[in-house]
Amino acid sequence: MCLSVVILAKDEEQNIADCIATVEWAGRVVVLDSESTDRTREIAQRMGVTVHSHPFRNYADQRNVALRMVDSDWVFFVDADERATPELAAEVTEVIEDDSKAGWWVPRHNYIFGRVIRHAGWYPDYQLRLLRRGRARYDPARPVHEVVILDGEAGYLQHPLIHYNYRTLAEFRERQRRYTAYEAQALLDKGIRPRWLSLILQPLREFRRRYLTLQGYRDGARGLLLSLLMAWYTFRRYRLLCALWQAHGVSNQKKMLPNSDGSIKR
Repeated sequence: MCLSVVILAKDEEQNIADCIATVEWAGRVVVLDSESTDRTREIAQRMGVTVHSHPFRNYADQRNVALRMVDSDWVFFVDADERATPELAAEVTEVIEDDSKAGWWVPRHNYIFGRVIRHAGWYPDYQLRLLRRGRARYDPARPVHEVVILDGEAGYLQHPLIHYNYRTLAEFRERQRRYTAYEAQALLDKGIRPRWLSLILQPLREFRRRYLTLQGYRDGARGLLLSLLMAWYTFRRYRLLCALWQAHGVSNQKKMLPNSDGSIKR
């Protein structure tokens, strides 16, 4: 079976060379660059991989572009801040010979603020990244935290990707601000209207889920900090959603019956 590794990148000159070096075992490596303004393209080309450029609309669209762009039997998506271990490489090479599967979930070890986080939802953090081309596409209704629409059964790999997720608090804040903006717009597009209680209940539920249900407390101070941060950005998502509804002239929200999650659906 023919395999292509696709690396999505934008302004990743600090990561791209190390990432490519860990996936050179694949039959073909393609970098899909979102019009970087740094040396990402130059470094990738110097390492001998194929480089394509496509303007970034959203994450789901970018991955669908990549699926249409390559002509291999299988596509393995790797982000520039991820690394594939030799053990994972051997496992991928083996499982793509299995005709019964249309895709494979890959676990990740997330390094956050310099240390691997094993709880609070950050592990095993399965991602559906190894896809049989022609039997997978990304749901355009989910522009962030993409969802694969798979024609067939998916399996689960054992060996993880190494994900250097957030190196600093500033990086965490910048990316979460971007994610929450996408998520708030997606909620608006679905017709979900928040009540004022959503601004209180949703963050509290997120903290409880991260810190207690997903055992964030087992990661010590980092687990507590991450649970609090994710609760804060849940609050920000619903605050942005309120602003979006106000901008669309929506009023009288209190007259509508809430769903069980504290939101209101049209």
